[in-house]
Amino acid sequence: MGRWQGGRERLFKDDRDYSRFLEQLEERIDNYGIRLYLFCLMANHYHLLLETPEGNLSRFMQSLATAYTVYYNLRHQRHGHLLDGRFKAKVVSGDEYLLRLSRYVHQNPVWVGDWKDKPIPERIEHLRRYRWSSYPGYVGQKQQFAFVDEGPILAMIGGRPAAQRRGYAQFVENGLAGSDEELMAALHASATGIGDEDFLRGLEARRAAKVRGWRRKEDVSFRRMVQALEAPVVLEVVSEVLGVKERVFHERRRNSPLRGVAAKSLVAYASLTQRAVAELLDMGTGSAVSAQMGRLSERLQHDRKLANKLKEINQRLDQERSC
Repeated sequence: MGRWQGGRERLFKDDRDYSRFLEQLEERIDNYGIRLYLFCLMANHYHLLLETPEGNLSRFMQSLATAYTVYYNLRHQRHGHLLDGRFKAKVVSGDEYLLRLSRYVHQNPVWVGDWKDKPIPERIEHLRRYRWSSYPGYVGQKQQFAFVDEGPILAMIGGRPAAQRRGYAQFVENGLAGSDEELMAALHASATGIGDEDFLRGLEARRAAKVRGWRRKEDVSFRRMVQALEAPVVLEVVSEVLGVKERVFHERRRNSPLRGVAAKSLVAYASLTQRAVAELLDMGTGSAVSAQMGRLSERLQHDRKLANKLKEINQRLDQERSC
């Protein structure tokens, strides 16, 4: 299960924000080979219940967060971080915990604000109509999201497909009469997993083994390695030094070095590939990014003012990285 919390600001201000996030989520599910079982988007956080056959959860979540933050900042004319810290991810043990966790995630819309005090029939109706969750699709109230793999969760209910949806609706909606105290205790018992004591002990043993591996004698060649910056931070610094709005990095301008500077900085300080930069800045392909950076290198040889700007950008980003 993955979850990412917003900072002081809402993650989604209106339907356009919710829709754009789902578009970006669908793109990355395909690009990263993710199996998404269900989701629920709330105003200031979101839940994803997923499987990563390729073991690339961090890259998937970082790509999703970066793309949405860039969109959000451009649209709402803001700068800097949007998501608060690192995403929270936990490994789930077995079908029983997975099914109960799916109920917890899908019930999110009626455990907030005034909804938690409303009569159960009203809360059920709200769950079935809530547009930014996979639940209405699960229970046949609307067309299913093509990028959501409902099969494994519904299969736990048993029976024929139509009966599975009815059974899942009963499982989720009957649960509104009380809280799953055992699951809530499991959610808070460990920072890395959701399951029984034996499962959590096994996770902790594997984590400890990895930590011991990381503590091996340091290779001198790695001493100068530093943490990559988030792409929105890099773009914010570049836009401030160049005195332009961040949206110009998404615009095609003849003979302009702006996108080249942004691309060069993202590769150097956010550790993005040229393909990732192309996707982020709407530049088509990695080869287009390579061409922009090549033209920038030629221009820097005779454009002293631009070279000084790039030097200032590097100094600012080095400071950000050392914080």
